[in-house]
Amino acid sequence: MDAVEKKIVEIIEENRETILEFAEDIYNHGELGYKEFRTSEKFREIIGRCSERIQDKLAITGVKAYLNQEKRGNFSLALLGELDALRIPGHAHSNPETQAAHCCGHHAQLAGVVGAALALGRQEIADKLDGQVVFFAVPAEEYGEVEFKNTLIEQGKIQYGGGKCELLRIGAFDDVDACLAHHTSAGGTDVGCGSNNGFVSKVIRIFGKAAHAAAKPEQGVNALSAASLGLQALALNRETFRDEDSVRVHPIMTKGGSLVNVVPDEAVIETLVRGKTLEAFADAAEKTDRSFKAGAYALGAGYRIETMPGYLPQLPQCFPPELADAVEELAGKPVRKVPLAEHSGGSTDVGDVQHLMPVLTFRTGGVKGNLHQSDFDVIDEDEAYILTAKIFAVSTYRLLKDGAKAAKKLKEEYRPRFRSKEEYVEFMNQFNKVEEER
Repeated sequence: MDAVEKKIVEIIEENRETILEFAEDIYNHGELGYKEFRTSEKFREIIGRCSERIQDKLAITGVKAYLNQEKRGNFSLALLGELDALRIPGHAHSNPETQAAHCCGHHAQLAGVVGAALALGRQEIADKLDGQVVFFAVPAEEYGEVEFKNTLIEQGKIQYGGGKCELLRIGAFDDVDACLAHHTSAGGTDVGCGSNNGFVSKVIRIFGKAAHAAAKPEQGVNALSAASLGLQALALNRETFRDEDSVRVHPIMTKGGSLVNVVPDEAVIETLVRGKTLEAFADAAEKTDRSFKAGAYALGAGYRIETMPGYLPQLPQCFPPELADAVEELAGKPVRKVPLAEHSGGSTDVGDVQHLMPVLTFRTGGVKGNLHQSDFDVIDEDEAYILTAKIFAVSTYRLLKDGAKAAKKLKEEYRPRFRSKEEYVEFMNQFNKVEEER
């Protein structure tokens, strides 16, 4: 490491307690997507110390802080940290007011971005960067509460359920050339990413007819029974999904009736329909629709199927060797380079950003248990938070030093799937549709 990198590490170590206090505070106050008002404000408060210009309330809760008032050089690099948590009320660090817990490590991302900002914002470091740095806190990466997000769409507050998707749509990434992104991993530190699944989301409403469940059930139409048939039909379709397509359809029932002695007149299903390719999840989405239409028809019920665009598949992306070397030096040990052929059945809206610009991804450990589960916990704050900050900061410096040579090379060699934001929006909007029959 050169003298500037050593100074970056030194500054982050000097701010250790500030970073850890911020991380612990966010860890204990999880909030759900598009509701992260406290988290957003806490990020804004601390990031204001090391940035010259701030935009907030982007996609409701997003915060975008610029290191420099005016763009320095001709390259802009964004450091991404996600604001939202998951509804896991049984977790030890669950927020009792929201039932949300950071069981996916988004609080560690935010702590890493904050720690990096405290170092990069020091004038002696900022002067060495030949480009703009954007510290970007983004909302709603976890795609849950679909009905709530539909309400926001109806109110005209958003158009997409994913935070980065919405930020892309409104132009918040228009002045960004590339991004650095982080995720937490129980497997320890690694760099680069393989592929993962894209998806669409659905809210399926089955409409029946209420009647006294004991005295006159023959006068009713049981929406719960129709929905149950739909679930069974979907299950029988699973053998038609090809293994190589990594299809995942995982519905939940959010309403199955109102009173036990009344024939249910409405049942509501939320589901994501995932697949490795557009063709795969489009096929699975059609089979999902058919299943619930069949269940409704069999019982004489009606249906309304609302389909929304979800996330695009994550694209394989190598971590540049000069950055991977820095990660190994900071970690004090060899780190895994994720094979480009590696695939995950999960999804992230990082994939949407990748369709327009390069996004370099790294992961750090310091946690135990399983992501999205109540046994998740942080066991090594240094690796989870401090190392994350150092990797964000040193990677930024290596990309933007010497006239941003490495950053410009990254952008020049990248081949985005969409040529413009408008092309991306047009593609996404084809998945906005409603089918209804009563």
